[in-house]
Amino acid sequence: TTIFRHGDFLPIYVFYFEIVNTFFHNLLMPNQIGPVIIKTFDQLNKAELYEIIQLRIAVFIIEQDCPYQDLDGDDDQCLHMWVEEEGEIASYLRINPAGCRFIEPSLGRIVTKTAYRNKGLAEIVINKAIEVLCADQPTAIRISAQSHLENYYEKFGFVKASDEYLEDNIPHIEMLRSL
Repeated sequence: TTIFRHGDFLPIYVFYFEIVNTFFHNLLMPNQIGPVIIKTFDQLNKAELYEIIQLRIAVFIIEQDCPYQDLDGDDDQCLHMWVEEEGEIASYLRINPAGCRFIEPSLGRIVTKTAYRNKGLAEIVINKAIEVLCADQPTAIRISAQSHLENYYEKFGFVKASDEYLEDNIPHIEMLRSL
């Protein structure tokens, strides 16, 4: 016979509690994420622009150890989109108009602050960007994705559209979301 002590079941109960607690918390608690903020370059105030640049540098240059020219001269042509959490920009992207980077409009500089990852914030901003681009009529959208994120972008309808190439010394692929 096997003797079970009271403590033997604790990990199972804790695991069960976490799943059930998280489910009901997400279901019943009001969403604390604000709306997707959408602004042209001219509509950005100094503090917003500074925070956007700070986030892009923190992730793309420092975290990914990739010295490159983030301020590429395209920001003034782009639509800037982000969500805030706890009063700060948590996830951001910019929409490059058709002809700016590719023939099609494109999503770029998709970034989420480390503290807010794995919460679905980038998905919210990406889906809103697709909605904005396709509001009048369906349109193809292109991205230059880091190669290891191919599967991630597939869930938004993007399909690999190029061989792998180096962009700022990081493997990338072009991905296209067709009409």
